[in-house]
Amino acid sequence: MSKKDLDPPSTPTVQVIERMFTLIDVLASREDAIPLKEISERAGLHPSTTHRILNDLVAGRFVDRPQSGSYRLGMRLLELGNLVKGRLNVRDAALIPMRELHKLTQQPVNLSMRQGDEIIYVERAYSERSGMQVVRAIGGRAPLHLTSVGKLFLAADDPLRTRAYATRTGLQGHTKNSITDLETLERELSKVRQYGQAGDNEELELGVRCMAAGIYDDQGKLVAGLSISAPSGRLEDDWLPKLKETAQQISETLGYRGPKR
Repeated sequence: MSKKDLDPPSTPTVQVIERMFTLIDVLASREDAIPLKEISERAGLHPSTTHRILNDLVAGRFVDRPQSGSYRLGMRLLELGNLVKGRLNVRDAALIPMRELHKLTQQPVNLSMRQGDEIIYVERAYSERSGMQVVRAIGGRAPLHLTSVGKLFLAADDPLRTRAYATRTGLQGHTKNSITDLETLERELSKVRQYGQAGDNEELELGVRCMAAGIYDDQGKLVAGLSISAPSGRLEDDWLPKLKETAQQISETLGYRGPKR
């Protein structure tokens, strides 16, 4: 079997399937039910053809007919969509974009998620050429307030929860640059909210700086953070737009459709 045989065609080979896709796209453009006449006009199909295909879609619950002559997308599509959503995995969605970002920067690119009062590193794109002396292993953990991704999660929290975190952890530091008091942390988190990005200026490891952007799911919830780590003198501000663009790309793969962060 050739590669051509395995590749899906760019358009359906069966005309009625192509027309069905067109009708679904028309229905997807509006939340409310759409009259048959308008659907047929927008799809460029004869009303009788449109009516016949829509009736078949109603039979399969792909389309609903809330009242005679009007149609909208059906619950079967929601059921199928939830099955696909259940298969979506942040790590799977991030792997290829992370590798592309690493190619650009030649520095470690990390995917981290929150677990309690810490972040956990779940994936990394990395090569020996980066010059990094310390690279956190996959599965490694670090306090939220000492990491760029951790600050994203703290900034997304209610201020009362941030204060509770500070009380619980004592804001213990690892280096002379670590933030160890609540007032300084709150100022830092205010900047994170303002600019939609976070940094770590040798706060976890001396000689290592990081920048991070958030990854969001289809509900707009922060689910992970993408960060670039580099020796202090090698972290370039010019990487930030590409970092945010990559995080946005991963978010959209997870179903995020909100404003760009």
